[in-house]
Amino acid sequence: MTALDCLRAAVAAIATNFLRTVLTTLGIIIGVGSVIVMMAVGAGARSEVERQIANLGSNLLVVNPSARLFGGRSSGAGSNLPLSEDDVKAIETKVPGVQAISGQLWASATVVFGNANFWTRIWGVHASYLFARSWSVESGRDLTEQDVAGARRVALVGLTVAKKLFGDNDPVGEVFRIRNVPFTVIGTLTPKGQTSFGHDHDDAIFVPMTTARTQLIGKHPLVPDQVGSISVKFQEGADLLDAQEEIEQVLRQSRRVPPGDDDTFVVGNPIESMKARTAAQTTLGWLLAATAAISLIVGGIGIMNIMLVSVTERTREIGLRMAVGARRLDIMLQFLIEATTLCVLGGLIGVVLGVAAAFVTAGIAEWPILIPPQTILLALAAAAAVGILFGFLPARRAALLSPIEALRSE
Repeated sequence: MTALDCLRAAVAAIATNFLRTVLTTLGIIIGVGSVIVMMAVGAGARSEVERQIANLGSNLLVVNPSARLFGGRSSGAGSNLPLSEDDVKAIETKVPGVQAISGQLWASATVVFGNANFWTRIWGVHASYLFARSWSVESGRDLTEQDVAGARRVALVGLTVAKKLFGDNDPVGEVFRIRNVPFTVIGTLTPKGQTSFGHDHDDAIFVPMTTARTQLIGKHPLVPDQVGSISVKFQEGADLLDAQEEIEQVLRQSRRVPPGDDDTFVVGNPIESMKARTAAQTTLGWLLAATAAISLIVGGIGIMNIMLVSVTERTREIGLRMAVGARRLDIMLQFLIEATTLCVLGGLIGVVLGVAAAFVTAGIAEWPILIPPQTILLALAAAAAVGILFGFLPARRAALLSPIEALRSE
């Protein structure tokens, strides 16, 4: 018997008991489907984190005012005195390895151009903000130190704002209004897309920090030169843990925090936070992988059980094949191919259900997914391996049957 003959015999045997075949392969279907979902969500999460890290910029630390405590209770994030220009200068001059630094002061406002109006975020930033955040200008020019020093009414616009306000026209040079204050567009930014929380990076307008503070957002009554939060970009190879300690020491001096008191600020590493979240997703992925492995093992046991039953039911058929010249190897190959075909069939159904489940999961949980072709091939290979492994014992039992005893079987 050739391998093709064995495959035809296997398909015929499977088709004879189709319902039993489907029920037998349920474990394989669940296992392969779980593998597809795990790999799709895991690969998508890794891809999203890499994109977010690229959007944030490398070697970046972010400083925010911390919560103030009253009687042991927190009054909320950012309730301490805002960060100031003095804090920016202190970090820039006293912390080694700083490559770029910028404050970020923001508020939401309606912007108007002609008959179009749009509600968006307005960011007051320093001239080095785009460099610190690894962002670039697509057309026009970047903010300069002169723009900040002169509190000029100029603006950089994100792609979303540019499309909604100016349509397909080039916005560079156009004059629009933010809270009835006229601003001139000096540049548009390269698109960055959305964050993992659904916030659109491109739905933003950037103006000089001084302009935002004096003409749009207003001055804080206690800290008139507030800067909101501070982004600090360090040189390549810098140790961010050491840099974080340096910033904390400098800011405690700059903000006159008494020894023993809690810091009035928080220095965070957003990239490490993303990596921590990815690690949690990876742990969940391994749990799902364990479930998939158990399902495949259970499915393999079911395959082995049904193949042993099949050998018992087809003992006379095996004897007839041996009587007309089939070798023991042919009989063994026939049952191995039948077991493998069962598992691959279950694997194909599992792939279809797994892909569908991955897309449904992504839609409900708003998770990114990515299904590389090698994932599907790996899942099918695992199903085939289960078929060979758990089909070997029934195939060997069939091959070792005595032709005479098999022919006497009823």
